[in-house]
Parts: sequence; structure tokens; C-alpha cells
Amino acid sequence: MSTDLSTLTAAAGKWDEMAAKFKTLESQYERDVHGVSLGESWIGLSANAANARFTITLKELQGAQKEAKAVARVLRDAHTQLTDLRSRLSAIHDDAVKAGMRVSDQGTVVFDTQRLTQDERTAYVHDPGFQQTARTQASEWAEKITQAVKAVTDADDGIRLALDAAVLDSDPMDGTFNGFNRNPQVSPYPSLQEAGKAANMPKDRKDVPAWWDGLDPVTRGVLLQERGDELRAAGIMDSRYQWHSPDPGSGLFDVEEPTPRDVWFHARALAIATAGDAAGENAASRNMLHYLHASGEPLDLDVDRILHDDPRFRAEIEANHIADNQEAWRKQALDAFAKAGSDKTVVIPVESDHEGTDFKNDEWYHAVGAHEQNISGMITVSPGADGKPSVSLDYQVNVWDRYNWDKGKSTPFPGGIVIPDDEMGRLHKVGFAQEFDMRGSSATFNHDMNSDTPPAVNPSDPGRNGGRGDISRGDQQNR
Repeated sequence: MSTDLSTLTAAAGKWDEMAAKFKTLESQYERDVHGVSLGESWIGLSANAANARFTITLKELQGAQKEAKAVARVLRDAHTQLTDLRSRLSAIHDDAVKAGMRVSDQGTVVFDTQRLTQDERTAYVHDPGFQQTARTQASEWAEKITQAVKAVTDADDGIRLALDAAVLDSDPMDGTFNGFNRNPQVSPYPSLQEAGKAANMPKDRKDVPAWWDGLDPVTRGVLLQERGDELRAAGIMDSRYQWHSPDPGSGLFDVEEPTPRDVWFHARALAIATAGDAAGENAASRNMLHYLHASGEPLDLDVDRILHDDPRFRAEIEANHIADNQEAWRKQALDAFAKAGSDKTVVIPVESDHEGTDFKNDEWYHAVGAHEQNISGMITVSPGADGKPSVSLDYQVNVWDRYNWDKGKSTPFPGGIVIPDDEMGRLHKVGFAQEFDMRGSSATFNHDMNSDTPPAVNPSDPGRNGGRGDISRGDQQNR
């Protein structure tokens, strides 16, 4: 907070002075050295060779001026943006103190009981609700300060990256090795802070969506154009919805002693799973086998296959998750595009509300049954060739469920077989089987939002490779 930021503008002035001195040196060199190889008094191979080398040096002197001016520009931008960010941090600090908080030099925030009157302090000591409210408020102010400090840190990273780029020889074929930057580029990011945030993508996949959401729409557009495949693979389109099983299922695992009937029923269930695979219900067989193997490990759902097999599921995605949201999403994205000047690509993360329903396709009803579904993705708006913005939606379909068995129900299978849910659930209680989470995301689909064409999910046929015991069949990365 006490750093003298004026040194940045002072340094920028020195770099401008350096550019002016390089300009003077360029003029002298062009007149007294480079010009010699252009005159009529020196001709031939040696003159041509000298001219080539002299030209490289002349262009280096010109590049030195551009590089010095680029550094000066970064330093001035740094001064402006750091001054603004420091002012924001100072304002948050002052507001926290006014709200009754005490803030340490390290940014620790606590409720300042010393400012309470004697009666207020007595009430605070004897009122747990008062204490909890104070702790909550202190936590909220601490988070605001943390975010303000992080903004300064991000800007600092952006300054470092901008300075590195300004002095990097951008043309390895210009006749020099690590020479001056003859063509420094203006950063495509809206600020030095955004440049720093863009460079600091989290390594843990679960943290990537929040990082992506926290970027400026223009920053997302730049990153998507430069590193689109990498970012998609890292998880920028993952759902933000934190799914949890809606019911406790059969209860605790392996808490009862098995009986001979449990042994018999487990063997019967294995036979039913095998028969289901032979009857073509591969997914139901796969999931039941995973349950009966009792690992409890989460299992990935092949959402592309579900989309291919279940027309009603596709229709629900098209109507409930895309059509119902597309106008609001389109307006949100176009507003961001206009705010950015209508001349830059912007990207807006979007996600539909999660919805509980069940599958109607027999195989997937037996394999999953009821489930939660939504779509997650992003709207991209780019300047169009005709002057009109081009708007498109990239999305993936997400599905979640818990493989368990509900008391008092039974499930019919091909061949007239009916499985009592109570008995299947008991296998979980005695440790012969174990419930597990299922989740999966589809491939990425695209919907053109420039026309009135209704959304259509058109998955390709993913095939059915793998045997009934191959629980990795159709695996995707677990999300």
C-alpha cells in the first residue's frame, strides 16, 4: 500500500528518453555508415555484403526505439492500473473499518469488539447469534480484501508478462539473435490484470470453471482463439452445478451379516446381468455388474450413446435446456459484445437449470432410470464479415445419478424377470454390492443463434464396443 508508484512513470520517462537517443543514433548511423554502402564510390560484392549488414544494424536501431517506447507504454499502463487497484483496496479497507472490523497489515479481518460500548460488549459475549453474525461479516470483508489483493497480484503478473513480451525479439529471421523487438504488439487483453489472470489457469480441473467465469468476456475470447482445444480439455465447459444424491438409497454399506439367501440372490443377480447383456441391454448389464462388484467407484455415463438411443432425451435437451434459454443467453452475450466496443470477440459462460426426469428408452431406463440433466457451455459473439455480430452456442449435455434401489419397488427385465428392489438393496447392506455415483458429459455440440432454426442435437452413432465386463466401455473423463 505504501509503494511509491510514481517511480513507474519516472522510469517510463527514462525509456522515452532512451528511444529519443536511439533515434539520434539511427540518424547518424544512416548518414555516416549505412549511406556509404549506397553511394557510387563503393560498388561490387563487398559493397553489397556491407549494405546487407549495415541494413540489419539500421533496422536494429529502429527496433530499439520501438522496444523502448513499448516498455514506456507498459510502465505507464502499470502506473495507471496499479493506482486504481490500490485505491479500490484502500476503499474496501476503509469500508470494513467503518463496518466495525479491525484489519491487520497482513489483511486479517476480525470483528472489533474494542469499539463496542460496555452494554454492546456484554450483549456480544452472551449472544451466540450476535457472535455468529460478527464472524460472518468479518469473513465477508476478508473475502473482499482477498479478492482486491488478488487483483493487484494478477496485475503484477500481467506487467511482468507485458514487459517480457515488449523486449522479446519477435522475428527470429531478422538477421540477429535475441536482438531488439522491431514489432512490439499491443496486448489483446483489456487490462494488465486480465493478462495476469489469463496466464494463471488453475491446475486442478475442479477450479477451472470458476477461473473461467472470473475472466473478462474479451479475455475469454482471446484465450478461446489462442488455446481453445487446450481450454476445453481443461474443463472450461464443465457444469458448475454441484450434484448430490437426492436420497440415502439403501443406507450404510456392509453393516449387516449376509445370509444364505443373500448368497443365492447375488448369484442370481449376476446371472440376470449376464442375460441382460446377451439381450442387448449392454448399459444395464454394465451398471449392474459394477454394482455387484462392490467397488463403489463412480462410473462414467456414455451421454453420447444415451442421446443417440433416446429420442425423448434429445427432445428434452433441445426444448427445455436450449430453446427455453437461448433468447436470454443471446441478449446477455450481445450486451457484453456492445460493452466491449462491438469489434472484439467475447465469450459468455452459460448453464441451464438442472432438471430431474427419467429415461424412456428401455435400456437406459434399466441402466439409470431417474436422473438429473442440464447443459453447460458458452456463447461466442464475433464481429461478422457483413458488419453484423455472429452468435453461436457451444454446449455439452450433462447427466448425474446415483445407482441404488428404492424400497417397495420392483424392476421388470426382458424375459419376464422381475427384480425386487428391496433384495437388490440388501446386497449393499451386507457388502455383496455397493451403490455408486454415475455422471457423464457429451461431446460438444454447436447451435447457430443467428437464425430462427430450432436447436437440434445430432449425435453420431458411438458404437457398442467392449464386452459386458468392460466397465470402461463408453468412458469419458469423469466430470
